[in-house]
Amino acid sequence: MRPALRLLPLPLCIAFSLSAMAAEERPEDWRLCPLEDAVPVFPDAPPPIGSSADREDMPTEIGGDALSGVYGEETRLRGNATLQRGDQFLATDSLDFNQETGQYVAEGSVRYQDSGMRIVAERLHGNQGTDTHEIENVRYQLIERRGNGGADRAELVGDVGSLYGSTYSTCPPGDRHWELRARQIDVDIESGWGTARGASLHLGRFPILYMPYFKFPVDDRRQTGLLYPAIGYSGRNGFDYAQPIYLNLAPNYDMTLEPRYMARRGVMLGTEFRYLTRNGGGLLNVEYLPSDKLTERDRQREIDEGIPEENRREDDRGMFHHSNSHRFNGTWHTSTNLNWISDPRYLEDMSNSLTSQSPVNLTSSTGIFGRGRYWDAGLMADYNLLSDYTLPEAVLPYNRLPRLFGNWEQPVMPWLVAGLSTDATRFEHTSDGRPGGSRFDAKPFVSVPLEGAAWFVRPTLAYRYTRYQLDQELADQIGARLGQPAERAPSRSLPIASVDAGLFFDRQTMFRGDSYVQTLEPRLFYLRTPYRNQDNLPVFDTGSMTFSWGQLFRDNRFSGADRQADANQMTVALTTRLIRESDGLEKLSASIGQIRYFDDLRVWLDPGTPPVESGESSWVAEGAYAINDRWNLNASYQWDPRDRRDDLVSIRSRYLIGDDGIVNLGYRYRRDLLEQADFSFLYPINASWSVVGRYYYSLQDRQLLEGIAGLQWDSCCVTVRLVGRRYVRNRLGEMNDAIQLEVELKGLSSLGANTEDRLRRAILGYYRDDLYLVPPSDLIGEPVETDPLP
Repeated sequence: MRPALRLLPLPLCIAFSLSAMAAEERPEDWRLCPLEDAVPVFPDAPPPIGSSADREDMPTEIGGDALSGVYGEETRLRGNATLQRGDQFLATDSLDFNQETGQYVAEGSVRYQDSGMRIVAERLHGNQGTDTHEIENVRYQLIERRGNGGADRAELVGDVGSLYGSTYSTCPPGDRHWELRARQIDVDIESGWGTARGASLHLGRFPILYMPYFKFPVDDRRQTGLLYPAIGYSGRNGFDYAQPIYLNLAPNYDMTLEPRYMARRGVMLGTEFRYLTRNGGGLLNVEYLPSDKLTERDRQREIDEGIPEENRREDDRGMFHHSNSHRFNGTWHTSTNLNWISDPRYLEDMSNSLTSQSPVNLTSSTGIFGRGRYWDAGLMADYNLLSDYTLPEAVLPYNRLPRLFGNWEQPVMPWLVAGLSTDATRFEHTSDGRPGGSRFDAKPFVSVPLEGAAWFVRPTLAYRYTRYQLDQELADQIGARLGQPAERAPSRSLPIASVDAGLFFDRQTMFRGDSYVQTLEPRLFYLRTPYRNQDNLPVFDTGSMTFSWGQLFRDNRFSGADRQADANQMTVALTTRLIRESDGLEKLSASIGQIRYFDDLRVWLDPGTPPVESGESSWVAEGAYAINDRWNLNASYQWDPRDRRDDLVSIRSRYLIGDDGIVNLGYRYRRDLLEQADFSFLYPINASWSVVGRYYYSLQDRQLLEGIAGLQWDSCCVTVRLVGRRYVRNRLGEMNDAIQLEVELKGLSSLGANTEDRLRRAILGYYRDDLYLVPPSDLIGEPVETDPLP
């Protein structure tokens, strides 16, 4: 009887193949589905034994109310006939089996289940000798993916099977919002291919897609064929259709061709080539659009707008991307990321996504890197290409061609740690008007980490040496600016000493009837760095750090090695926390700190900047309070005692509504830089309907940054999102409007624009799990790395 059981997994193979074409990035939400499946659990089925992989080693157990026949000829089971083999279970009213001819017939309430599906049918018959099987009037239920459907008849001859009059959906049988139907589906299990004839996709009672013939894979093996197309419309490109074609070239490499038709521009060809090697792999992406139809008209508009010639569009346009990684051993590996675009407007023009603006630059890099227990090192190079047409090339970062770096830190004694950071870089710029040079930077240090259960003291002594070899043109520019002779090899050396110390106190306390642990954590940080005049040094990759809580405990207020800040200062800070003992919830955390400058601050990026007088820095305060399990508040505040005014105010409040809803309200202010208000929400009206929205507004510029209004409808098997969006699309402040409709067929695919990603970016907590992936600093405000030190 064991061969007769081969027929039953056939509908599972076909139904799974139809649903496997969906690319699910997140697990589907089946909470709105009815508790009862299309094919309920069989109450008479025993618990499964093992899994599908164990079936071949399992015996087949036969049972029934009555057994008759002649041994070796014909056997008859009458009344509750059952067969079980591992996780497989077959039950029927009667079962006849002829051992001489191999014929078998199961009739009356045929029921089958295994670890992946359940099936009910009227009749099952076939011949195990010729390996032919047929099942009539089938209904099935997939367990993991919730797919269900039926078929008038299913046939299996060896490894080739056919399904006639089949259906598939993840909707309940009585509420069919969508359904996939096919007149005939043929499946070859050995080759891994299925062929559908007369297939159609129905929304409700209406067919929306008809495919007279198409092939599809029925297992995890990669197969050459068509992928789901992308269809859209935009004001820039008009009607937009892309049809990916997947080519399975070899087990370790494949390719996807993507012809794309844009009504207002023409036909573009895109390719994606992926490959794997023994110790790595890579990706190659190429796009090419010959003779862009809009180029001539756009070029004239760019001339009228005064856009530099090097930033204008080209007739033939394209993009190139290559990434590769290779590991030599457990220590060393290489990494490459190469990018090229034909013109700075390419990314904005060719994007079919509304989720982000174009970046200022595209960076290409390559290098070899190593890492050990106490060290890391690398030799790399990078190159920057302008990708924002609203900016000149002069704003690009310097290219590092090449950069050699190394870091070492190791305990040499139980109470002594030694280390060294070193960097040698050659800087060149894409723009001809910015000459470059070379820089060597070394920073050896020793530290004495002394600590106990309730205290720590970490004195550190470092020495920083930096030397340059400048191009003559850059040396002449710096000399002319300072009114002194050009110096091609300037240098800087100075010691850096710091002591970081803190205490930890805690006590048990009661708050609103709950037991808490309250901590008190005072901290002192003293930093001493003598002044060195650095006006004769260039600025290659260095900027001012944002003044924040973390800046209170850094040994440099600049990023990069071109400036080392002078310092004779003491940071005094205090933190307290309230931690609930029952579950570890941090009910309250509050921190306050300030730097006391004993000397004037004289080192700045721009020569001639007047020193900041000694005294007190701005007060920095941060706090977070969980009002209850659903409502919390985060805030950050900086106040300048010299000018007696606010430097920074950031407040964010979050309130959870039910199982899915959320409301976010935020306000951000940084003196002379920004003032913004941000309100976003996901409000469930009932279990199926919800509204979403965002109002992101710049109070300083009196301009809307992004506005979103949308409506969502969710059911067991379908989600519909209708979203309207108005947003700033570039740095010129130009606005764009969009209306997007997405219909997500759960367990299959989605139709229309991808609104889900945009809503996740705009509404913090759109998916509740995302709240646990956000760094606490993002809940307080968005840092800006270019504002001056308060």
